[in-house]
Amino acid sequence: MATTTPLTPPDQHREPPPLLGGALWWALCAAAALGLAAWSSLGPHRVWGAAAALGYLAAALLAARGRTPRTAGAVALAGAVLLPLLWLLAVDRAQLEVRVVARSAGLLLAEGTPYLQHPVVPEDFNPYLPGMAVFGLPEAVAGPGPLTDPRLWMGAAFLGALALALPAGARSAPLRWIAACPLVALPLAVGGVDLPVAGLMCLGLALAGRGRAGAAGVALGVAAALKWTAWPAIPVALALLAAAFRSADRGEGHRPADRAAARCGLVALLTAAVLLLPAALRAPGAFRAHVVDFPLGLTDAVSSAASPLPGHLLATHVPGGRTLALLLLGVSALLLALSLVLRPPATPADAAARLALGLLLAIAFMPASRFGYLVHPLVLVVWAAARPTPDQHPLLLRVRKQVSR
Repeated sequence: MATTTPLTPPDQHREPPPLLGGALWWALCAAAALGLAAWSSLGPHRVWGAAAALGYLAAALLAARGRTPRTAGAVALAGAVLLPLLWLLAVDRAQLEVRVVARSAGLLLAEGTPYLQHPVVPEDFNPYLPGMAVFGLPEAVAGPGPLTDPRLWMGAAFLGALALALPAGARSAPLRWIAACPLVALPLAVGGVDLPVAGLMCLGLALAGRGRAGAAGVALGVAAALKWTAWPAIPVALALLAAAFRSADRGEGHRPADRAAARCGLVALLTAAVLLLPAALRAPGAFRAHVVDFPLGLTDAVSSAASPLPGHLLATHVPGGRTLALLLLGVSALLLALSLVLRPPATPADAAARLALGLLLAIAFMPASRFGYLVHPLVLVVWAAARPTPDQHPLLLRVRKQVSR
């Protein structure tokens, strides 16, 4: 009989490079926030831009005066997250997706499905999988209010999952930096459905890296029940588990590796199925219209996710461009799958980098996409950078053979 015990090194992490916590970095963040405040047509985004610019400028001044990265980061976090969040909660303003999540939770409780049966305009569509409605349940049950706002629960899920994915005792610096980064601070304040997905993907890879295949499957299954963008994380985690177990115990052959990967995959699929199928089977036509046809641009209503990325530009300006964009999307997925088979990731950081690259290609080639989706690869890359360095062997597994008679 063989048992596996993950060998984890002392909790260590790498601080972000000095540039990312210095005066120049915060000045660049301030410029980005001011640009959004000046050019965005969305009221919550303009509020965030104005407040965040003040916070980032203050952080830049503090860093230039020689204050510690902790102090500058705390000031940036206050200006870019806390101040605009409290203001927007007070005046009941949020990004559209927050209202979509709240409405979907009400529909789920009333009709057993989070999807409108006959959506007409883009605002009627809910392009998220049924699990996302969970974040709207507090408001659906207790009524609207600052403490039941879905963005609070989405932000809490993101920060909690990311904290658990980081080494214990070395969490504050990476969490502070990533939360203050404009691409994350904006959705934390105005509402962002991508944040809990990104956090759960990091947690799933972290658990897989610790050899906890079942727990990794649960985390990835929950993420897969929120958005389609989480599904690529499952095969990446399976490849990570298989490669780690095989390299750790060459004498046992492929059986421990296959069992670990199979357990993770089975748990992930069962978890996702439990959260997805009841709502999907309740109204399969509405499910397909909302979460398949609408994101792919196959409905009369046009998604507001229309950032000028290659997939959207092809679909909009090139004859047959939508088909070409979907073809490029499929080729990207195929190349990612081949890379997992031919050269599986050896460490959680490698797995995160591989997944970030795959998601970056998917975001680039989706016909309906937006710059905000880049939060997925950003969070994965920052999490990977905060992992132990490769020479510390973070994924070493010891297989102890016990003979029972």
